[in-house]
Amino acid sequence: MCACAYLQTAEDHAHHGAGCRCGAPETLAAFRRIEAHLSRRELLGGAAAVMGLFAGFGLTPHTAWGQTAGQPLLITNVRVFDGLTLRMRDDVDVLVEGGRIAALPPRGEGPADAARFDGGGRALIPGLIDCHWHATLTSVSQMTAMSADIAYVQFIAAREAGETVMRGFTTVRDTGGPAFALKRAIDEGICEGPRIFPSGAMISQTAGHGDYRPVNHLPWAFRDPLSYAEEVGVSALADGRAAVLLRTREQLMKGASQIKLMAGGGVSSLYDPLDTMQFTLDELRAGVEAASDWGTYVCTHVYTAAGIRRSIEAGVKCIEHGQLADEATVKLMADEGIWWSIQPFLADEDANVKALPEQRTQQEYVAEGTVRAYEMMLHHRVKSAFGTDILMSPGLAKTQGRQLAKLTRFMSPLETLRHATGRAGELLALSGERAPYGGAPLGVIAPGALADLLIVDGEPDRDLTFLADPDASLRLIMKGGRVVKDTMSARGEAGAQ
Repeated sequence: MCACAYLQTAEDHAHHGAGCRCGAPETLAAFRRIEAHLSRRELLGGAAAVMGLFAGFGLTPHTAWGQTAGQPLLITNVRVFDGLTLRMRDDVDVLVEGGRIAALPPRGEGPADAARFDGGGRALIPGLIDCHWHATLTSVSQMTAMSADIAYVQFIAAREAGETVMRGFTTVRDTGGPAFALKRAIDEGICEGPRIFPSGAMISQTAGHGDYRPVNHLPWAFRDPLSYAEEVGVSALADGRAAVLLRTREQLMKGASQIKLMAGGGVSSLYDPLDTMQFTLDELRAGVEAASDWGTYVCTHVYTAAGIRRSIEAGVKCIEHGQLADEATVKLMADEGIWWSIQPFLADEDANVKALPEQRTQQEYVAEGTVRAYEMMLHHRVKSAFGTDILMSPGLAKTQGRQLAKLTRFMSPLETLRHATGRAGELLALSGERAPYGGAPLGVIAPGALADLLIVDGEPDRDLTFLADPDASLRLIMKGGRVVKDTMSARGEAGAQ
């Protein structure tokens, strides 16, 4: 850049040289645009210009092959799990057109003008859905998340997003963090990744599960700056009805498809014990009212029976975690039609990394409750969907499919798979008009649904262990009718016809 770009007055430019064009209106306008794209505000907001840099790091979407424009694609010779019915079908083909599933014609009776993809007799299942994911916070440590430049965190998140799709998870419900920019970059084709249903910042009371400030930052005064976690959109602190309304509406303004409130203590927290109740009933109701006015819902982070009951009374539609619920509370959830997003917190090799002894103690306590929670959820038929909540644990995201497969200790393989497909899609539908992908069904193989499909080497009606090795077992991955992985051949086992 010419040094005289920074000269401010006409006299300065006159002294610089009569032939210089740095002072021309069009040149100055260009400089202003460049400065805007490189500003701190744009980095924090996740400007598309910054995300566009991902192309230089190999993060841009790669299409294995695509449909011929205007020509439908017929997937043949597959055993179909539709995401809802607990059986495999071998009597239909799947017709994909315009990014959606157009029809399920009887096997061998699809349209003659369709291109064909032979599945080689393998299983075809819907793209998987993780209903408790943190797209920007999964693969960084807590220290990095709370101190590193947010642009660096977003680069790591973009890489992880691409790997998430390659594990077969074509959609995630992001339950807290600055995921709006990543979602936009994925949707615009700047980088590869799953569909994201974003919650935005986790809304927490002071001393709540989303308050990441050290105690030496207290007391807080109204003129004090936001903490870094608040500034970059990891969390948002709110005390009192008015503040909860404000923070909820801010996330809706940014594009939240649902709202996440912290209604109880957590395992990872340093200052909010696991058993604490957080947000008053009136505060929770404020968030629910603001979300309801926008046609969507609130989910709450909470473990205890008392916290779950307060959430239900406030109008919350989905409980995140809840491993310390009692029988009466679980029955109440079933009676009220509340969704239960339980994660397989089993204190095993797939558990989030905890540095402190007291955190590990709480982790083991929750693990004991996890087993009881799944048993009660199934007994009382509470509506439930799969999620992992892999959080601030670099390297652990690769266990995403394995964590789904381990749930077969509680239910049949197809019922387990349904929790990460059809049931998960029903939970996503609670976002109503705030659902970001046109309201088309997700997690099912049915006419009108988005064409997110997997062809797998495995027998989903027998076991799901194949999900632990997605590189080998996922032979075809399709998202919205676009094939992002195909290891069978260029166009199916038997080739296109």
